[in-house]
Amino acid sequence: MALVIKKATLYQLLFGLCVYVPYFDNYELTFAVWIFATILTLSNTYSLGILKQVFSFALILTIATIVFFFKDYQLYFIIRDITYLCKPILGLLIGYQLCKKFPHKVFQTLVHTAFFIAVMHLLFLLRAFVFFKVGTINDIRFFGGYFSDFEVYGLITIVFHQKFELNFPKKKTIIYTSVIALSAFLYLARTNFIQFVILFLALKGYFEINKKSVTVVLSFLIIGGISYAGIWYLNPKRNGDGLEALLYKIKIAPIEPFKTKINRDDWKDFNDNYRSYENIMTVRQVSREGWSSVIFGQGIGSKVDLKQEVWLGDMNLRFISILHNGFMTIFLKAGLLGLFIYLITIYLLFQKTKTIDPLVSNINLLFLGTGVFLIFSNWVFMGVYNLSDNKSILIGLIICFREIYIKQNVKNQHLTTS
Repeated sequence: MALVIKKATLYQLLFGLCVYVPYFDNYELTFAVWIFATILTLSNTYSLGILKQVFSFALILTIATIVFFFKDYQLYFIIRDITYLCKPILGLLIGYQLCKKFPHKVFQTLVHTAFFIAVMHLLFLLRAFVFFKVGTINDIRFFGGYFSDFEVYGLITIVFHQKFELNFPKKKTIIYTSVIALSAFLYLARTNFIQFVILFLALKGYFEINKKSVTVVLSFLIIGGISYAGIWYLNPKRNGDGLEALLYKIKIAPIEPFKTKINRDDWKDFNDNYRSYENIMTVRQVSREGWSSVIFGQGIGSKVDLKQEVWLGDMNLRFISILHNGFMTIFLKAGLLGLFIYLITIYLLFQKTKTIDPLVSNINLLFLGTGVFLIFSNWVFMGVYNLSDNKSILIGLIICFREIYIKQNVKNQHLTTS
């Protein structure tokens, strides 16, 4: 028994490593660790549920690869695109395979991992405050990181701890909730705030259409609209400090990814709406190549010509192979066909497993919220294709847990009635 527990603990630590390694912002390291974990935990059997997801992402990669044979791209970008398009496949497999190693500690492991990430984040921020005297939102995000979707999942899980049968002591629940909430807030990421609200509403059952849910969602939209109007009236400045900088980002958020006309000669308009600029240039470039390019994309190794050099990360680039928008990235690589398949992967999360068990019902709601959030996340942050993202591991983990839990319940019912 001791050996089994020790093995399970080692796999839990491996799960934590796979989740945490993207925070180092080194994709080569992330890919190496994920490949290692995938091979180490290979399973003998896979369910139809996980195979649907994996096959969909593999099909997108296949389409982009086939198109590549009719193109002439640089080897470096070809290899890079292959690894990028493989990322959600690896994540799904890692989560699914590792779940089988500790099936009775899935949500506990999720929360413990989120707590560890939160503690590390707060320590990095403490160091930045002490040694670098950070005082602006941009500095806080530069030293601490720009987002952390996993911590929000950890927070939402412990907030709804009864729904997920965590059974943590009250004191531990309070400490974990406080630490993870503080850390998640200090990313000051608009997407994480929206993510929490979406998952919260989903787990409350407000995305299921009925009179109460419509009333609640409309109330949130009205409050959000009034709040946004207030921010617009305050007219926060672009280069403001502290709260003003955050309010400015909120002010431009509804417009930033959706503008269809951008003045490249106006640096403020260009910088504030850069995501839209990427989308515009991608659509123009793909459309110029004709109907086959629109349907099947331009393949792995393809790049978008921005028509001018742009400071991205730590270098000036004119040609980019990966965009901020996940939908547009897939459109570039695999066309409308690939985009349709990508939307299927999100649709699969909306499909409920019929049950009267409360835990399974709550997992269904968690997947519903995840699907809704992924629509938004893909538009501004590349979704599961983001190089720092680990949601695919979480999705694979919970798909497997739901299947194991249902099978165990069926088995127990059979033993009870026999």
